[in-house]
Amino acid sequence: MPKLARRLLLTGFTTLALTATGCSSATHTGAADPASTATLASAADGTQQLDVAAAPQGAPAPTAVARVGAGKGAPEKSSLKVASYDQATGRAVISTAPQGTSPGSPSPSHSPTADKPVAVGDVIASAPAPGAPNGLLAKVTEVGRKTDRGTEVKTASTTLASVLNDDKADGKVPVDPASVTVEPLMKGVTFSWAKSQGVRFGPEGAKLPLGNLRLDVDAPVDTAPGAPVSAGASVSGFVQLAPTVEFSYDGSGGSGPRSAFLGMSGDWSSQWSLKGHAAASTGTPKRIPFAKLHSAPVIQVGPVPVVVNLDLTCYVQVEADGRVTLEVRQDVKGDFRVGGSYATGKGWTPVSTSNVQSSPVKAEVTAAGRVKGAIGAEASVGLYGAVGVSADFAPYLRGEADAKASASTDGKTSVSGAWALYGGFDLSGQLHLQLSLFGTPIFERRIPLGALNREWPLAGGKTGS
Repeated sequence: MPKLARRLLLTGFTTLALTATGCSSATHTGAADPASTATLASAADGTQQLDVAAAPQGAPAPTAVARVGAGKGAPEKSSLKVASYDQATGRAVISTAPQGTSPGSPSPSHSPTADKPVAVGDVIASAPAPGAPNGLLAKVTEVGRKTDRGTEVKTASTTLASVLNDDKADGKVPVDPASVTVEPLMKGVTFSWAKSQGVRFGPEGAKLPLGNLRLDVDAPVDTAPGAPVSAGASVSGFVQLAPTVEFSYDGSGGSGPRSAFLGMSGDWSSQWSLKGHAAASTGTPKRIPFAKLHSAPVIQVGPVPVVVNLDLTCYVQVEADGRVTLEVRQDVKGDFRVGGSYATGKGWTPVSTSNVQSSPVKAEVTAAGRVKGAIGAEASVGLYGAVGVSADFAPYLRGEADAKASASTDGKTSVSGAWALYGGFDLSGQLHLQLSLFGTPIFERRIPLGALNREWPLAGGKTGS
């Protein structure tokens, strides 16, 4: 039996795709982006190729309802929404928006679901809603009473496979920098961004490429005991990036997805300086987080809103032996891509790539010893609030010096030595169990991305007298 015919014969199954207002920053606002219209393209085998685009922002967007048991294979628009959700109990209230709030939606008075908008077996895929800041992906297990707020329902967790069925989707969506909220973790941190429409925010906005966000930091570092005041240690500079969400799904296998991908990629640039006489590290390198960033962009996969949660913690890290004094400024530019890729028969495999280049603007090392400084980010990307992929991306600079002194009986002394500076980056991370939200088999352990390290010489020299 053809797949499309098989889907049309299914009864008692309804998929709700409920889209709330597009994600916006709790601390920053900007002009709304024009909505990209999600379209459907039918393949010869009856599957549909769904567009992947940024969800409409600004005015409330029309919702979508896929009523497979009603004789229609494609989702149809609806004015339903999640009025509230209780994560502890799984209870939600589903309501019908007032007529006219969702352009193109059917009138509630003519909708067959006006009195009881949902039924047992329906799947709810909602953008961020009251009680569900990271969206909601759930199956209705019980329909309760109707109140003045809407119909009360009880839900249980479900997967994207129950929403997307045997459709296909593949696309990349840039993260709106205005949707990112920032929590500074120390003084001296500033945030700025520039949107594609030319809207800018922050003191450094005028210098930013469109679509980028930037964090500037000036952080003190523990100074080695006995070091002069003039050798006080500090790290200063900025991190600039333009993150993009990558999403793909192929359900044409018939029972669960044939393939899937979730990840984050983007351009990275930073300019930072490390100077002074840093204190010796004890055990692990000293890591100093200076800002947390969060965004929950809604990507429209055909008519279905998929909520992607992104979290980044930016940090500086210093590892030293307490003997060397360093003064260096470095430019770093490049890109990164991390994620998880699924294929039938192979399961989930990690994806991690990066191409980074750096150059020293100024470099000076005195005395003998070693020091390593990094300015990086711990990142995680997931679906509907569940972490799927975590990564740690840290461009760094490493310096070392070896000095030797000698003296003879005739009173002559000499000092000789060598010093060198190296640039590099570390990229590591892991895949998490929550990637099973795609509807794929659950793996029993976390899968490491595998450590990726590159290092190259920047500058060096010898001294003698």
